[in-house]
Amino acid sequence: MKPPRSPRAELPIRHARSPRFATTKTLTRLIAVVAAVVLVSGASLGAIAVNSLASQVTANSVDISGGTGQAIPHVGAFAGGFNVLIVGTDNDANQGDAFGERDATLDDVNILLHVSADQNGGVVVSFPRDLIVDHPQCTDPVSGQEFAATYKQPLNTGFERGGLACIKSTLEKLTGLEIPYAGLISFNGVIAMTDAVGGVPVCLNEAVDDSNSGLDLPAGISTVSGATALQFLRTRDSIGDGSDLARISSQQQYLSSLVRTLKSANTLTDVTKLYALAQAAATNIKLSTSLASIDAMVSLALALKDVDLNQLVFVQYPGTTGDADYPGKVVPSTDVADELFAKITSDQPFSLGADSTGPGTSVATSDTPTPTSSAADGSGGASTDAAAPGDASTDAATPGDTPTVINGVTGQTAAEQTCTNGFGD
Repeated sequence: MKPPRSPRAELPIRHARSPRFATTKTLTRLIAVVAAVVLVSGASLGAIAVNSLASQVTANSVDISGGTGQAIPHVGAFAGGFNVLIVGTDNDANQGDAFGERDATLDDVNILLHVSADQNGGVVVSFPRDLIVDHPQCTDPVSGQEFAATYKQPLNTGFERGGLACIKSTLEKLTGLEIPYAGLISFNGVIAMTDAVGGVPVCLNEAVDDSNSGLDLPAGISTVSGATALQFLRTRDSIGDGSDLARISSQQQYLSSLVRTLKSANTLTDVTKLYALAQAAATNIKLSTSLASIDAMVSLALALKDVDLNQLVFVQYPGTTGDADYPGKVVPSTDVADELFAKITSDQPFSLGADSTGPGTSVATSDTPTPTSSAADGSGGASTDAAAPGDASTDAATPGDTPTVINGVTGQTAAEQTCTNGFGD
């Protein structure tokens, strides 16, 4: 039995005013870039093989500018707010058939990171893969084939129509945000990144043994890495209501824990981990040409290193299921989405309503099972480094602040610890 859900206080998300994270890899792509970046900034550039990394990053780059070209920032050049898109692909040609065979490569996970103008906080938006959206005209960067605009189609069909650039254009149209930076990652990249960081603590309210993903973990807190971390991110049928939306909630738990791990003293002062993470990112992530340099990665890291965990919130793009016209799909909740992105665009403070963690997770309480195991690629062992419930800071809002509550948006802050619910809970 999982502990009863406790009422959730409204979470203030503070930003400075400014002019203008079978789904699986959901939150990990974001950190793929953030990770590589935050780490590279945490270590001396002279301590890592800069030339080697630079060559790998450049070789794997992807043009998302539509042929117009984009300026590459130099170290220290990031100023104000910005947006980064991270896309996780399913059935990437480079991953082989180890994870099953598909008819086509799909953008299975789509995450947008918005950093506020004061660079003290931000919002990470996860877009359901089956979200019904309009797709703009796109051109395949490899074949040169042009695809006409389509309407009311699942988001995860975008990659086939023009790769990363097409997904970027689709989400710019949907959100109204300009997205100058992006990255692409596959299953193998997720494994490499989690191995490099040394594992991430995750919490389960009850044991999960999922035959589809292969995940087998006990109740409590386990530190997962490698293939086990990927299994955790892919699991759907055994958690929450068994939907992709529940899986996004679970993945947001993972991402928030990963961010806390990356910002911990042990990670940012460990040169070995920093280099391994930078190397894994350079090898496994295809960055947009606008980010495809060590200078750009370090500049992004410098902008992210001081983000307040209480001011970094993970949310799911608002949508509903059960529409008879789109069975099994997610239809946008337009009014709620408009309210959310109006706040994001203008860096206005907002907060999430009570009990807004979504169908896949619940807020950790003092009754949450204590740490039980560590799992890396399926191996067991006592966990000694998993964070205990309540360790995350939950600073209250500044007296007098009254951020708008946006009802209908699910998510959590990076500072908040949540636990994945078993199926039907």
